[in-house]
Amino acid sequence: MADRTAEDKAISGQPKNTLIADFDPPQKPKRNNFAIACSILACMTSILLGYDIGVMSGANLFIQEDLKIDDVKIQILTGTLNIYSLIGSGLAGRTSDWIGRRYTVVLSGAIFFVGAILMGVAPNYAFLMFGRFVAGIGVGYGLMISPVYTAEISPTLSRGFLTSFPEVFVNLGILLGYVSNYAFSKLRPHLAWRFMLGIGALPAIILAVGVLAMPESPRWLVMQGRLGDAKRVLNKTSASKEEAQLRLDDIKEAAGIAKDLDDDVVPVAKKSRGEGVWKDLILHPTPAVRHILIAALGIHFFEQASGIDSVVLYSPRIFQKAGIKSKDHLLLVTMAVGFVKTIAILVATFFLDRFGRRRLLLTSVAGMVFSLVCLAVGLTIINDHRDKVPWAIALCITMVLFNVAFFSIGLGPITWVYSSEIFPLKLRAQGVSMGVAVNRLTSGAISMSFLSLSKAITIGGAFFLYAGIAAVSWVFFYTMLPETRGRTIEHMEVLFGKYHRWREAKAVLEKSKQGDGDENKSQIK
Repeated sequence: MADRTAEDKAISGQPKNTLIADFDPPQKPKRNNFAIACSILACMTSILLGYDIGVMSGANLFIQEDLKIDDVKIQILTGTLNIYSLIGSGLAGRTSDWIGRRYTVVLSGAIFFVGAILMGVAPNYAFLMFGRFVAGIGVGYGLMISPVYTAEISPTLSRGFLTSFPEVFVNLGILLGYVSNYAFSKLRPHLAWRFMLGIGALPAIILAVGVLAMPESPRWLVMQGRLGDAKRVLNKTSASKEEAQLRLDDIKEAAGIAKDLDDDVVPVAKKSRGEGVWKDLILHPTPAVRHILIAALGIHFFEQASGIDSVVLYSPRIFQKAGIKSKDHLLLVTMAVGFVKTIAILVATFFLDRFGRRRLLLTSVAGMVFSLVCLAVGLTIINDHRDKVPWAIALCITMVLFNVAFFSIGLGPITWVYSSEIFPLKLRAQGVSMGVAVNRLTSGAISMSFLSLSKAITIGGAFFLYAGIAAVSWVFFYTMLPETRGRTIEHMEVLFGKYHRWREAKAVLEKSKQGDGDENKSQIK
């Protein structure tokens, strides 16, 4: 193992053993405004998913009234966008390796734009489903590409802050969807839901224009042999030219290119189009890659299996069950969910690089377990009483807010940060696309089954089930996910392969510190 990583040298200037460095408090990152601007533009694709989630929570009430459809069709309509997005996320990995990360962002916005227009003008249920099919493909592309691009353009010490942006924009989109619901709720039902869904085309237009100012990912440029272009991008997104050169050297090494090769010379090696990835990722993975894949797919599965989509998509129905009947009051309380969720994710972005991924993740999931259990208890009590139970209603509303807040300070953003930073360079696009596919498949299954599940085992029973899944996820995260803060994504594999390696490293660190202390004492004597 090298004595230190390249960015340790560039930032600290002091030799440091990487095993020990993993557990030292990271230095305060120096923000790069250009990298932040690029990340914001790329992550605007996530607004598209967030807006659809938020707007459908209220729009489905008006769709059901206007089109006269039952609960089964409503939950299928609500959840199928997640299933359709599997197509986009499945294609996005190879597409982004072929045409680049930046143009994949453009493609995502263009597809969603068409889908939003189709949904807005849909004359019937079948046409509406077709519009959601098109929009879902665009969402799938965006969910995969935004965290990949952001992770690849971010300096190491700012990576947690910047790669949490996709989740920030998902939450902003959800809030915009809730606001749209309230704004158009005064229209007649047949107009209300069409305006709610159709106006989602606006973010896609802004995205398509703004992306022209983005540079291509430097890591993708290196994979294509465009070293000079990659260096110019790194110069703009690094704290100094020295750091940019060291980042470039790390990327070259990860791509199998000699460090001493002139940056203006195109390597003779064949440009990467994603060939051989599935063999290295699935058929014959190394122990480290296998562990990385399990961790990435696991965190994506548990993010959705713990029921967050049921809380967000069906929050008006949850509040209806809790005893709130007025549509205006339902949508206002639902807007409060959006505000709390957005504030919590903004707070989380500033703590990811300070406290680390593991600590926030485990705290977040523990809070979700608590809130889900309390919500289940409150809903069960309300369901068992004919008369209103004011304290139980207050408990339900409070626990919904707690649940989305705990989700947003940890599990929500860390899922995307973690899975986008742990894969090796060659495997990153396809690996992240697999994670997104698991995420969307699980999300679709949860959102399309919630109403039926609530009828089968009661709404309280459904949330008891989600609480149990969240508890299992806490054990999985504690066992399988090492801390990744402060390590370059080119040197991430060393943390994986032995499932308790970070604990071994911590023991070495403590022993080393103890040895240093004994040595200092002896010198004093």
